[in-house]
Amino acid sequence: MKRIYFDNNATTPLDKEVKEAIIGALDLYGNPSSHHELGQEVRRKIEEARENVAKFINADKEEIIFTSGGSESNNIVLKSIICKTGACGINRNKGNGRIITSAVEHPSVIETCKALECGKIQTDYLPVDENGLASASSLRRLLKKPADIVSIMYANNETGVVMPIKEMAEAAHEQGALFHTDAVQAAGKIPIDVKDLGVDFLSISGHKMYAPKGIGILYIKKGVKICPLISGGHQETGMRAGTENTLGIIAIGKAALISMRDAASELPRIKLMRDRLEKNILERIPYSYVNGDREKRVPNTLNISFDMIEGESILYMLDHVGIEVSTGSACSSGSLEPSPVLQAMGLSVERMHSSIRISLGKENTDEEIDYASEELPKIITKLRNMSPFKK
Repeated sequence: MKRIYFDNNATTPLDKEVKEAIIGALDLYGNPSSHHELGQEVRRKIEEARENVAKFINADKEEIIFTSGGSESNNIVLKSIICKTGACGINRNKGNGRIITSAVEHPSVIETCKALECGKIQTDYLPVDENGLASASSLRRLLKKPADIVSIMYANNETGVVMPIKEMAEAAHEQGALFHTDAVQAAGKIPIDVKDLGVDFLSISGHKMYAPKGIGILYIKKGVKICPLISGGHQETGMRAGTENTLGIIAIGKAALISMRDAASELPRIKLMRDRLEKNILERIPYSYVNGDREKRVPNTLNISFDMIEGESILYMLDHVGIEVSTGSACSSGSLEPSPVLQAMGLSVERMHSSIRISLGKENTDEEIDYASEELPKIITKLRNMSPFKK
């Protein structure tokens, strides 16, 4: 059976050109910190990738730090709030410290904030409306009390909703707070320009943009000081100790180049497929509802609920016919609790439990959309006929 992969927000397949770049670098075994030719050859490859990633987000190459992924990048930023004057030379924590984030963040932000609360760091959560959007005006109200860092995701991993990051960064800076955005679900789906956005920090994960797992980036605006999460070496200008992940860095640099090259053709094509699938579902399946703002979202994501049935049942039956989707964030898929994102949007328990997330990628085709458009109504009809709650 041919498998149809509609779970690209969880992870993406490795791009063929990225795979070739990795294979071509397998023999580059030198340590980039060594001063001999083998080491310096690797150093040149790393710096070339850094330049590519910097161009991808309109940053300077000196502002790019390579990490293991978005979760580590988020942790570096948020945990820097505990810094006091010392080896890092900054006094970020004035008093006990305060973070403002949103109620719909990725677990790597939410759980880190909860951990910091144990150390007397205060966290306040910005609410979202029924469409999953937070507003700069709501943020300004929370900023009447001083904060150290504001962390708001660029695009939500479950609904694809895009936040007004530029306006929020302005609001944070007006009150003297630093601003971080988790752009893991935005990278490669919408343009990212850190200079235009005005952010101080930005996180990206390679495996969400057709590079391998285990590589990510953290943008740190020039002049902004931050404490390293991992100490012990001079790598990454002292901000991330440990011998660099050469293959991962080369891969994400290549992925950034490919994304810049193909965005103008691929993103509109993906959006057309997503919109056609959404239209087919809404027309063919009664009592189906799109979750999240239908305009302010990335072009590949569709979060949709179906009355009278469980999302888990839909997932298993779709998998049986070769279609792979998700019922929410991959990082929380082991839980039977309702999605915190949909919960924050005020959806009913029934609607939360009946939701699935379809996230398309560049390997998807019109034929796959046609197949899903035929199979999903059959599955929903079958499940509803089995449901004791059918209307």
